[in-house]
Amino acid sequence: MITNIRNVRRARGMTLDQVARACVPATTAQQIGRLEVGTRTVSVAWLNRIAAALGVTAADLVQLPDRVDLPVAAILDATGARAPTKASAVAAPVPAPGHIALCVTASIGDYRAGDVLWCETLAPEQFARATNRDVLVPRAAGRFTFARLLDRDATRLHLLPPGPGARQQIVANPPWLARVVRLVRDM
Repeated sequence: MITNIRNVRRARGMTLDQVARACVPATTAQQIGRLEVGTRTVSVAWLNRIAAALGVTAADLVQLPDRVDLPVAAILDATGARAPTKASAVAAPVPAPGHIALCVTASIGDYRAGDVLWCETLAPEQFARATNRDVLVPRAAGRFTFARLLDRDATRLHLLPPGPGARQQIVANPPWLARVVRLVRDM
């Protein structure tokens, strides 16, 4: 099996040792290195452990014939853009289960017309993960509120919609919310 473990690890800026320590249970940098270069067979269990350590899905670590990887043309840092020293590629974004999209048709706040926002749906017990993030909250009669989650108490969300002069809104007992996790913008 051909894997992208090395490319994903490098894109995340992690060393072999950091990935090895982040695995549950922890392993050695040598073991991760062997799995990267293919001297050891990568099982599904290993893919899942390494993916969790890197914060990606196991599918992101496997080169599939129908998935397109994007070649890295340049690296941008504080000194500017420069050519990479080695050829590399990054996995194109793949939506995770439970993700939904929000399409922006008119510029508002930080968002422009044509933007697509990928959102992760969260159950009420997970709402704290969305504090100080933009969220989509369902309302009665098929309506929604899109706003920044400022605070929450036992049953209410305190939200600030984007745009100048917006007033804080309170939504009680939403069954779910979706926090923005990725902005896709055509240039």
